[in-house]
Amino acid sequence: MEKRIIWRGVLAGAIGGVLAFLFAKLFAEPQIQKAIDYEEGRDHAQEALNATAGISPHEHADPFSRAVQGNVGIGVALILFGAAMGALFAVAYALYLGRSGRLRPRSLAVLVAGGGFLGFCLVPFLKYPANPPAIGNDDTIRQRSGLYLLMVLASLSLLVLTVWLGKRLRPRFGPWNATLLAGAAFVAAMAAVMLLLPSFGELSANAGRHAATETPGPLTDPTGRIVFPGFPADVLFSFRLYSLGAQLLLWATIALVFAPLAERLLAPSPAPAEQTGLVTA
Repeated sequence: MEKRIIWRGVLAGAIGGVLAFLFAKLFAEPQIQKAIDYEEGRDHAQEALNATAGISPHEHADPFSRAVQGNVGIGVALILFGAAMGALFAVAYALYLGRSGRLRPRSLAVLVAGGGFLGFCLVPFLKYPANPPAIGNDDTIRQRSGLYLLMVLASLSLLVLTVWLGKRLRPRFGPWNATLLAGAAFVAAMAAVMLLLPSFGELSANAGRHAATETPGPLTDPTGRIVFPGFPADVLFSFRLYSLGAQLLLWATIALVFAPLAERLLAPSPAPAEQTGLVTA
């Protein structure tokens, strides 16, 4: 039974990955291209300043072309990511199955998918939102990845504890009040975690900038004159909005595709003879 549940989760996640890719291709990809154009323009301006200062330029090339990255690369990545999230969703679903009271399989699928979106995406996004190209110090990639992973683990762990706390409080306070109290505890605990974790701009490689992000500001020459503007705020906002939208679409698809499959597997409709009350001898 567990294997059948997991395979249905993988299928739902892969379908969600396809839809997330199409959404990202239509909405997020233009913002990525704008970010790359900005990065190239800023690099040219920086090279001009370096040439004026007598600093020799350095060359770097990406191993994959922009066309490959924007089509095959992001498509395969999102489908594999969706399948992986679908598998994890199915494992969590199987663990809660039978421990969720009177919830129908369909309703449980929606709740688990909502928890997955909250724990894997939305809560970590509030502290460390997605960034397009041109944002982020190359020297902090490992630190940023570690901090984001830590944020995801903290979010998921506290989410599980919140569900446990809600069940413990239910006999004393009732379902509604227990849910509110457990939710308030989750918000308070996550707020504490977010305050304790550093912002990307405060990492040691950024020489104590004490900024919230690594978003590039205006590029200036030695006299303080701005020779290239800072990163466009509207591009940053749009990219983050569409990134969150792609994740929401992924998890919503997992819920909507998996729910009827789980209902059919775990609560099959009665046979025609049983529906009419006829039993053959």
